[in-house]
Amino acid sequence: MSELKGRITDSIKDAMRAGDKPRVATLRLITAAIKQREVDERKELGDDEIVAVLAKMVKQRRESIEQYDNAGRQDLADKERAEIEIINDFLPQPLSPEEIDAAIDRAISETGAESIKDMGKVMSLLRPQMQGRADLSAVSARIKARLGG
Repeated sequence: MSELKGRITDSIKDAMRAGDKPRVATLRLITAAIKQREVDERKELGDDEIVAVLAKMVKQRRESIEQYDNAGRQDLADKERAEIEIINDFLPQPLSPEEIDAAIDRAISETGAESIKDMGKVMSLLRPQMQGRADLSAVSARIKARLGG
């Protein structure tokens, strides 16, 4: 069992002992998403793959929050925000804007990217480093701006 998966399992036990039902429910959603991906891929996921699952869950919730806010459903938006906070407990520390810019600069120089056509090379280099630590769509927009897109 990966270290991250063990931490999630321990957190479920702690939340159950504390009687924190919303936290238990969110942690069970996390384990179900991990288990589903393991079944789909027929292998046990490592920490990096689990971080990718968690990052996807956060992205889905952010999209839901936007829709709930537009529909005037503050109660559902607040529930999604609470779930994001719990999921973020298991994600690596987010990168600062300065760290993201520095990584983009390194990736552009390493790949020799000169135009928007080279954006895929830069993103493929950055994606593993930034998965779960930065909003990849925002990173993509920054790269596009740097490459003159």
